[in-house]
Amino acid sequence: MKRLVPFLATIVLAVVMAACGRSTGSSEKAATPVTVQAPLASVAKHSVQAPYEAVGTVRAKVASTIQSKLMGHVRAVNVREGDHVESGQVLVEIDSREAESQVKRAESAVRETQETRQETEKMVQATLQSKAAAEAGNELATASFKRYKGLAESQAVSRQVFDEANAKLKGAAADSARASEMVLSVQAKRGEVDARIEQAKAELRNAQTLLSFAKVTAPFAGIITRKTVDVGDLAAPGSPLLIIENPQQYRLEAQVDEEQIHRIESGAKVPVVLDAFGKGEFAGTVAEIVPSADPASRTFVVKVDLPSDPAVRSGMFGRARFETGEKQALTVPATAVVQRGQLTGVYVVGDGDVAHLRLITIGKHYGFDVEVLSGLEPGERIVADKAVQVSDGAIVKQG
Repeated sequence: MKRLVPFLATIVLAVVMAACGRSTGSSEKAATPVTVQAPLASVAKHSVQAPYEAVGTVRAKVASTIQSKLMGHVRAVNVREGDHVESGQVLVEIDSREAESQVKRAESAVRETQETRQETEKMVQATLQSKAAAEAGNELATASFKRYKGLAESQAVSRQVFDEANAKLKGAAADSARASEMVLSVQAKRGEVDARIEQAKAELRNAQTLLSFAKVTAPFAGIITRKTVDVGDLAAPGSPLLIIENPQQYRLEAQVDEEQIHRIESGAKVPVVLDAFGKGEFAGTVAEIVPSADPASRTFVVKVDLPSDPAVRSGMFGRARFETGEKQALTVPATAVVQRGQLTGVYVVGDGDVAHLRLITIGKHYGFDVEVLSGLEPGERIVADKAVQVSDGAIVKQG
């Protein structure tokens, strides 16, 4: 057994030495530099557009908070959140029994005043006839008085007959005057009745309008985005019931810093990115610039109209890029950038055309180029394309 241990140790040592020999041979082969043909470029600063990016929230261009105009319990809610509705469609129904009672009382008042009007009209006609009769009697008495006066002057009739004619004339004149006053009084009463009729009709219209509020309808075609009422809830004038918006027109309400607002013009074309859609851009248009700033954040609201898209929804997060001028930036071709897990770098070609991977920090993309924030200096050479074919320590020739 003791003789076996040295023997096994000798075998293990021989195996290890053989393995080391193979490893040394492989390292000598790997140390041989690889030559790669790839385009090279010199790092330099270039003039690039310096867009200002403002974040914001998508809102509907046309939205309405539907409120109750009637006090009563909700009897029915005919829509749910997300439902598409048409203009005039009944959305919510409110208990209308009290409003119906008001309509009936107003209708009854209208009928009563109209009946009074008919009776008053009959009185007016009767007084007009009485007035006509009194005026006719007054005319007859006047004519008789004139005749008797002439006869009395010629002493053809007695003084008593003349006095009787004079008395009849005075009586007829008084009757005519009373009849005229009665006509005026009845006509005035008719005017009062007419006024009460108009008032009763106005109250009826108000009651009918109030009754119409029991059925809450959609002011325009759109989509229900929020429902704040359920069956049995007490609706009061001014209390919100639903929120409806037009899904065909949306806009991004972006918050712009006060030092940038003077560079933005109404009607300008603005690319908008909605993170929910990935990297795609929307061609937005500046529609409105709110002239006052938020005193808390010192930002202005800029409303950017978006093209119609059925997938856009209010509340989405978005970013608008406003062109505010040019700046000098260190840029490299996007094809020069390589990713190594979470790290970003480029191959810098130094002495002897040897390439080494240099970690960099990149910024914004400008077309086919990308901004380098740190890691490179102007004048350095880098592999501009085919970077995936290059390895650290390789010799890179212009090609």
